[in-house]
Amino acid sequence: MALMITDECINCDVCEPECPNGAISQGDEIYEIDPNKCTECVGHFDEPQCQQVCPVDCIPLNPDVVETKEQLMEKFVRLTAAKA
Repeated sequence: MALMITDECINCDVCEPECPNGAISQGDEIYEIDPNKCTECVGHFDEPQCQQVCPVDCIPLNPDVVETKEQLMEKFVRLTAAKA
């Protein structure tokens, strides 16, 4: 699954620079995660870095974007190949 940011977000700016895929950006009111770029840090780290640094714990799994670890790894491979 991709991650999402809930409305508990306090716009503290700590999650955006931690995302290795550039999936986090400022939305109209709070930060948002692009599910097409979010791999839950699969391929980069053992755990999602945004969840690790979030001071209000407002970054759960997105129930609307269900993906297996294998699908997340495939997305990681596509995203890193596009950067190369």
